[in-house]
Amino acid sequence: MESKENVWERLGKPKYVLAPMVEQSELPWRMLSRKHGVQLCFAPMLHSQNFVQDRKYRKEFFTTCPEDRPLVVQFCGNDPKVILEAGKLVEDSCDVIDLNLGCPQAIAKRGFYGSFLQDEWKLIFDIVKTLRDNLKVPVSCKIRIFEDLTKTISYAKMLEEAGCQMLSVHGRTRDQKGRLTGIADWSQIKAVKENVTIPVLANGNILIYQDIERCLKDTLCEGVMSAEGHLHNPYIFDNQSPPVWEPALEYLDLSQQYPCPLSNTRGHLFKLCYHVFSLPENESIRDILAKGQNRNDFRNAIMQLKVKYLPYHMGQLPWNSNQNDYNLTLPPWLCQPMVRVIQKSNLVELETNEEVNKSKTDEKENLKRGIDDEDCIDPLKLSKKKLKQLSKLKNKEIRCQRILEELCSECKNPKGLKCEYKLCKKCCRSKCYLEIADCLGHRILIKTKKKLSRHKEEKDLSSKQIYTDVS
Repeated sequence: MESKENVWERLGKPKYVLAPMVEQSELPWRMLSRKHGVQLCFAPMLHSQNFVQDRKYRKEFFTTCPEDRPLVVQFCGNDPKVILEAGKLVEDSCDVIDLNLGCPQAIAKRGFYGSFLQDEWKLIFDIVKTLRDNLKVPVSCKIRIFEDLTKTISYAKMLEEAGCQMLSVHGRTRDQKGRLTGIADWSQIKAVKENVTIPVLANGNILIYQDIERCLKDTLCEGVMSAEGHLHNPYIFDNQSPPVWEPALEYLDLSQQYPCPLSNTRGHLFKLCYHVFSLPENESIRDILAKGQNRNDFRNAIMQLKVKYLPYHMGQLPWNSNQNDYNLTLPPWLCQPMVRVIQKSNLVELETNEEVNKSKTDEKENLKRGIDDEDCIDPLKLSKKKLKQLSKLKNKEIRCQRILEELCSECKNPKGLKCEYKLCKKCCRSKCYLEIADCLGHRILIKTKKKLSRHKEEKDLSSKQIYTDVS
């Protein structure tokens, strides 16, 4: 078995790391990253059970090439034997197998994996030890911190004792996500690094190149991992902020060389062009990308942005930006991070949410019963028919508002009104595909189709057996 020191040397002692991102750190994006400073890449998180059971899932969600090294492949799951079996399928195509213990999303809660395993220390110990004892490649883990520093340190030590040979620490708790994302706690990452002997990668608060150097200095970690910051600027590790069309066109070329789903490509281009597409004058170009049916349509949208902003970028035309309109440090056509609004604390945010929800409830109640107060100040001026029409209008507004507030639990799209899982169609399809389930509301029948397929295979096999016996 490889020593701890050799693991880090085997990977080339990487300082700059691309984080694992579902449907975002696929092969063409990894190849783009490697051209611009990234020294170690994580493949997107893979569901271990689906990876073992479904050949189509393996083919679609895990692709690599000889140049795609060093590479870490991350699995999620809660069964040591299944995760080991999944790891065995890829151990010859990667350098490290990683266990996801950090995903905070609702789908991870339903599937009982990611950060929702972090209280099951015995199970985690068994998983890591099983992988360490039976895989040819090293084992790593990606975790989130606890609110209690002492517990975080004990957690990291337990993982090291179980056989984890490299640790990635996201300096946020499981509850810090979405609007409650907040700021990652580098002091906890530093404390972990000081209390374990294995290499540690720091994750969180990496928006610009200066954050990378500051994080390495403050946490004393071997390397820094970037996710969202890298999506908005894939040249971040090169300390560059290029015009968006440069990485966009380079990525489009790579996505043709290393094919990936069209939705992945579209998503990356929207992230790259986030700020420039936020300007009202670029709505028509944004629509071309949103409605495009192939990569040529995407290229057309990017080229239109280039033609429009290249004269400003080259200094041929003066750019008179208005900070009140754009609120950006750099011109909008340059790659730059998306800065989230940070609340003082999660508690303040939660209290604010409660007040807002109460205010909305009161407002709805007023709409329901306030028709007499608002519109019948002088009842003689309104007929009963008019009052009835106004009442219907108010109720319609309330229903519309309620529909707008019923959003998918995984993204910001409206959820399907008949969806069994309260998701939009895209998220529902992904869930059904990953968990082999059906949703009658969206007419997605993955489980049913698999049963029919299995039944057909058994029938064909039975027919062949009968034919063989007769022969």
